[in-house]
Amino acid sequence: MKYRALKNTELQISEIAFGCMSMDLSRKDNDELIHAAIDGGINYFDTADLYDQGKNEETLGRALKGKRSDVIVATKVGNQLRPDGSGWDWNPSKDYILKAVDQSLKRLQTDYIDLYQLHGGTIEDPISEAIEAFEKLKTEGKIRSYGISSIRPNVIREYVSNSTIVSVMMQYSLLDRRPEEEMLNLLESNKVGVMARGGLAKGLLAGKSPEAFLNYKLREIELLVNEMKKLTDAKTKLSHVALQWILSHSAVTSAVVGIRTKEQLKEALAYTKSTAIEKAKLDELGKVLPPAQYQAHR
Repeated sequence: MKYRALKNTELQISEIAFGCMSMDLSRKDNDELIHAAIDGGINYFDTADLYDQGKNEETLGRALKGKRSDVIVATKVGNQLRPDGSGWDWNPSKDYILKAVDQSLKRLQTDYIDLYQLHGGTIEDPISEAIEAFEKLKTEGKIRSYGISSIRPNVIREYVSNSTIVSVMMQYSLLDRRPEEEMLNLLESNKVGVMARGGLAKGLLAGKSPEAFLNYKLREIELLVNEMKKLTDAKTKLSHVALQWILSHSAVTSAVVGIRTKEQLKEALAYTKSTAIEKAKLDELGKVLPPAQYQAHR
């Protein structure tokens, strides 16, 4: 496994990160899955207090007992669960963030979070309040660094300009090029790392039967996948081509892959042994479909 520095931190993050959201196996199976990921070189685990109403954090926390110092834990905040269990409400207030972090720390069975991320956001949020909360948590040692999970350029610009965020998690793949419109160059120039999620586009770039995706039609998906197949070989699966394309962009720190089964983990870890594809060929792959058929969210 190769590692990349998350700039403005001391963190070295595995190029392939473990997205925990999809885990729904037994406790024993999840423990084995997470331990196998660590053994395979993955050191970054991404969860959120919202996932499975906090149980996802609990699952990760239990699995990491005795291994906490070997890994980087990222979680998210901002979606406040309703007491009656009927759903959640967006709450990026300072008071809520300061309270929610303690619950996450308890569920994760740790006394610090490596990367604490605001789980969404709009320009109407009390952004300065949220920043104050994160900075306070850094001072207190409850978090090592913070970032946001967002695709909204106006929100991202506010945090880049007025905070010390070190990362932005955003959807980015050969089928979702929105970050290229305005954000990747901005983030790279400000030394803010990109944690790319959705890189396999719901499995469409990993062998799932083609179907329409965002503004792309079925025939366009088929065209792209057929071009990707030309870059595969005995060691390089379709998913590896998709991940190599993402990681070829210098703004990207890590590709966060949702992992739920041992087979998915095996394929993700096999990425490290895939044949390196020339940058020029990856660039050509990015030209197969027009990248800007829609505008980024505001």
